[in-house]
Amino acid sequence: MLVCRSRHIGAGSELLAEFKEIESGKKHTNRPQLQAALQQCRKSKATLVIAKLDRLARNVHFITGLIESRVDFVCCDNPHANKAMLQMLAVFAEHEREQIS
Repeated sequence: MLVCRSRHIGAGSELLAEFKEIESGKKHTNRPQLQAALQQCRKSKATLVIAKLDRLARNVHFITGLIESRVDFVCCDNPHANKAMLQMLAVFAEHEREQIS
């Protein structure tokens, strides 16, 4: 997970922390950096900024869990996506993963 700094952190905002995790979009268990990022966001009432949704996970259940986690997040590749759109994108990402494997 890479934190995107450009358009999403502007005047009046600050980058609280940056978390990087080297994982595939398929594997979604044991994600210590993601858990640390979510904990930081809850503590600070901050928005989690994710570079690309399909690099975070290609699993609908995982993305839905993140949506329901009560942590606001935005994906740099689709910054205006709402809850329904995020779930549809997760379905396509999971389907793409299945096609690749």
